Amino acid sequence: MVSVDYELRKKVMDAHIHDTLKYCYQCNRCTDNCPISKVAPERYDPRSIILSSFLGIKPSVLEAEDPFALWGCTICDTCDEVCPQNIELTEIFAILKNMSIKRGEGPEYYTQQASTIYENGKAIPMQSAIERRRDDLGLPKIEAPDVQEIQTILNKSKLNVILDKNKEE
Repeated sequence: MVSVDYELRKKVMDAHIHDTLKYCYQCNRCTDNCPISKVAPERYDPRSIILSSFLGIKPSVLEAEDPFALWGCTICDTCDEVCPQNIELTEIFAILKNMSIKRGEGPEYYTQQASTIYENGKAIPMQSAIERRRDDLGLPKIEAPDVQEIQTILNKSKLNVILDKNKEE
């Protein structure tokens, strides 16, 4: 028996698109046009995610056996552009991914990348080989980011708590 998670349903419906979501008549244009769904049709189906979240069926969305079922979305906005009802599907996917992270169920690569940004101020830390190539090409030096400032901003969003860094709240 499938149980309805009303909290999940409310979070999806309370997004700024709550009035339009009820007009999703499942035309399947989101899935038909999704580049991820084209290369991984058995693993990723935006229509299924939207329908399950709209109905509050948590196991299908947040407790799926394959995390790619939710995390496959690259937020390319293709589904938003083709939706005849102008539903902002990527907004729903972002809400669901945030819920997944809060539950501690985000993919490891996602939290590793966030941790790298937290520690270095950017996604790809500067490396001596890159600096040498830039010098060889006559490119200017890249200014180092203010890591402390970036950490302050990320701490305000509680990323440090999610990543278990400094546990300041």
